[in-house]
Amino acid sequence: MIFCLAAASMVRAGDMCPAPPKYHPPIASDIAADDHRIHVDSDDAALDADGHAVLNGRVRVRQDARSVTSDTVTYDEKTGRVSVKGAVDFEDPKLRVRSDSGHYDIDGAANFDQSNFQLMDRNGRGFAKDIDVRPDGKLSLTDVRYTTCPVGNEDWMLQASSLNLDTKVQEGVARHVTMRFKDVPIFYTPYISFPVGDERKSGLLFPSFGHSGNNGYELQVPYYFNLAPNYDLVLTPGLLSARGVQLGEQFRYLTASSHGQVDGTFLPSDALAHGDRSYVRITDITDLKRGMRFDADIASVSDSRYFEDFAVGSDQTSVTFLERRAEVLYYDDAWRVRGELQNFQTIDITVPTTCTVATASTVPALCDQRPYSRVPRIQANALWPMPDTPIEFALDSEIVNFIREVGPTGVRFNVAPEIRWSSRGSGYFFEPAIGYDFTQYDLKNAAAEGPNASSTPTRALPYARVDAGLVFEREAGSRGQRTQTLEPRVVYSYVPYRNQDGLPIFDTGLPDLNLTELFRTNRYVGEDRIGDANQVALALTTRLFDHVSGAQYLSATVGQIRYFSTPKVGLPAQATAASSGQTLVTVPGVNPLALPGQALVNSRGQILMTLPGQYVSGLPLQTFATTASGEAAQVFPASDIIADVAVTAYKHFSFNFDYLWNPYTSQTDKTEVSLQYRPDPTRVVNIGYRFQQNVLTQGVILKQWDGSVAWPISQHWSTVGRWVYSLQDRKTTEQVAGFEYKSCCYRIQLVQRRYITNRAGGLDTSIALQLELTGLSSVGKRADSFLEQSIRGYSTRDPNAQNQAP
Repeated sequence: MIFCLAAASMVRAGDMCPAPPKYHPPIASDIAADDHRIHVDSDDAALDADGHAVLNGRVRVRQDARSVTSDTVTYDEKTGRVSVKGAVDFEDPKLRVRSDSGHYDIDGAANFDQSNFQLMDRNGRGFAKDIDVRPDGKLSLTDVRYTTCPVGNEDWMLQASSLNLDTKVQEGVARHVTMRFKDVPIFYTPYISFPVGDERKSGLLFPSFGHSGNNGYELQVPYYFNLAPNYDLVLTPGLLSARGVQLGEQFRYLTASSHGQVDGTFLPSDALAHGDRSYVRITDITDLKRGMRFDADIASVSDSRYFEDFAVGSDQTSVTFLERRAEVLYYDDAWRVRGELQNFQTIDITVPTTCTVATASTVPALCDQRPYSRVPRIQANALWPMPDTPIEFALDSEIVNFIREVGPTGVRFNVAPEIRWSSRGSGYFFEPAIGYDFTQYDLKNAAAEGPNASSTPTRALPYARVDAGLVFEREAGSRGQRTQTLEPRVVYSYVPYRNQDGLPIFDTGLPDLNLTELFRTNRYVGEDRIGDANQVALALTTRLFDHVSGAQYLSATVGQIRYFSTPKVGLPAQATAASSGQTLVTVPGVNPLALPGQALVNSRGQILMTLPGQYVSGLPLQTFATTASGEAAQVFPASDIIADVAVTAYKHFSFNFDYLWNPYTSQTDKTEVSLQYRPDPTRVVNIGYRFQQNVLTQGVILKQWDGSVAWPISQHWSTVGRWVYSLQDRKTTEQVAGFEYKSCCYRIQLVQRRYITNRAGGLDTSIALQLELTGLSSVGKRADSFLEQSIRGYSTRDPNAQNQAP
C-alpha cells in the first residue's frame, strides 16, 4: 500500500532553519501615542506645480505602526495619498513588502507593483504582480508565488492566479493553484483555503493516494470543517478501485466538562465482499459534577474480516473482540461507586459458540468462549478510617447481570467487608486484615453447568491476611548523593477451601504471576472463583535513587510463594481437559483495539497476552491444549521464583528484566528482557527478547526477538526500523524499515512494513510514502503515528513546534 500525503507540519530540525522575521516597531519618541497623523523625514523637499510635496533622498514615512521608506515620495495633502518610487520598503506588524513603486493612503490602505512580500513572525514569503493592502488587515495578491522556504530555497512553491490573505483571522484563499515540488507540478486545484497561522481553518486538505492488493488503487480527499473553536469535523470521501466508494469521518469536541470523538467509515456495496462495510467508534468523558463522571467507549464493525481487509499491522488485523462500554463513576472521601454497561462484539469467528455436554456434576460443560455482556454492573467500594486509631473498615461489593446467548446467564451478587489494622513507622510496616466474602447467584439455564447444578448457588468464606515489611537505608555513591534500600516483605494469606465447581465462570481468569499477583490473597481475577490459600509470599527488594531529584536508578525484586497446603480450587476448563486426556495452560485474554501496540502476536496470528500479568476483565481466557498422554500434572510446594529488575536514568540507558523460574524442574517458564538507549525522543534503540512456555507440558508458546531503532544518520537524514522474529517458527512476524529526509521546507518519509494480516498467519507488505510541506497546517492523525507504537520511546512530534495539530 502506498500513501502520498501532502500536509504541513513544523520540521523538527528547527535548529538548522532560520527563525521567522520579527516585527520591530519604529522608534519614534517624538511622536505621541495618540498621534495618528503621517510623519515624513527626508533629505530634501519641494512643491510641484500641483502643490504636492515632493521629497527626495532616503525618505521615511511613518504612521502608527506602519512605515514606508523609498528614494522618492510624493504626498497629496488633499487626498492623504503618499506615492512612493524607488527602493520601496513597506513594513507593518503583519507584512513586509519590497517594490519599485506603489502608494500609501492615510487610512492604512496601500498598493504595490511587482513586489516581493514576507509575512512577519512566520516563514511565509513570495512574489506578486500586484499587492493590495487594506486597512482591515486583508491582502489581495495577483499572479502570486508563495512558499514557506527560507530565502534562496524554493523546494516547494504554490502558484496561484490570485491569493487573498486575512492576517486577522489568519487564513488564506487561493484560486487556480498549482503546487510544485522541486519545480515539478504535483497538484492542481481551482480553489484552496488554508491557514496562515496556528488557527484551524475549514477547507480542502491535501489528498492521499495509494495502492494495495486488497483494495486496488486508492484515492482519499479529506475536507476539514472548523465548525467552532471547540469542535470540528473531517469528512474523507475515498475511492477504492477494487471495492468501491467509501466515506470516512472524524468528529471531535471539547467543552469545559467533557471531551470526545466519533470516528466512522462506510463503504456501501463492497465489490469484493458483496455487502456494506462499516466501522464506528464513539468515545466520551464528561464530568457531570464534582465527584461524578461519565465515560463511554463504544465500537462496532460490520463483519469479522473488516480489520483484516482495512487495518495495517499485526495488532490491528488480529483483533478478537470489540468493546462497547458506558459507565458512571461517583466518588467522595469514603465511597467509590461505578455503574457500567459492557458488551463485546466477537470479531474472531473461530471462537467456540456452542456448549459440550456435561459428563458429571464435577465436570461442567465447556461452553461458549465469547465474553459475557455485563448489563448492568454496579460496584460500590468504601473505606472508613476510625479517627485517632490505626483501624480501618473497608467494603467491596458488586452486583452484575451477565447475558449471553449460550450457556448459563444471570445475576451475581458479591459483598466483602473487611477490618484492617495498620501500624507504620520509620523503617517498618505491619498490616493485618480479616474479612468475609459472600457471593450469591440467581441463574438461568443453570443446567448448562451440569445435571445437578443449582440455579441459586452461594459461596461464603472468611479470609485473613498479614502484610509486614522492613525498609533499611544506607548512603550510596561517591559523595553519598544517593540512597540504597533493602526491603524484605512477607505476606501471609489464609483462605479456607470451598468447593466451587457448581459456580459458573462469567468473567474470572488466572493471570500471570508477577509482582502484583505475588502479594494478592486471591490468585484469581473476578468473583467466580476465590482460591483457597494457606501460603506465605516472600520478597526482597532493593532500590537506588537520588537524594535531590528522587529519580530512581535501580529497582530489583526477587520473590516466591510458599504453599503450606496444596491449592485445590480450579477452573472448569482444567477439569474438562483432564476428562479428555488433555492439559491446558491459560494466559489472559486481550482486547488489542483498546490496548494498541501492546498485544503479542505469534507467527500463526494468535494473540498471546498483553503486558506481563495484565488481565482485561470480561474477556475469556485463551487456552493452549496439548495431549498429556494421561499423565497428571505435577504439583509443587511453591510457585515459580519471580525476578524483576528495572534500571532507569543511567546515561540514557534503561533495562527491564522479568523472569519466572521453576526451581523444581530447573526450567524457565517465562522471560522478558528489554534494553533501551534513548538520548532524546528522536534517537532510540530497543532490543528485546520474550519467552513463555506451557507450564504443564513444557511446550513453547512464545519465543521472539524484538529490535527497533530510530536514529538520525546525518543533518537531514534519519532512519527507523523494527524487526520481530519468532525463534520457535523461524519466521518474521513484524518488520518495519524506513528513511526520512527533513529540511526547513519539507519532510519526506518512506516506510516499508511487513506484518501478519490474518489469523491464519499470512503476511502482507505495505509501503508508505509521506510528504509534508512546512507551513501548511495539518489536521487529524499523522500517517506515521503507528511508529510511536511500534518503536517504544520514539516520538514523531516536533519538540520545537508551538502548536501541534491534534
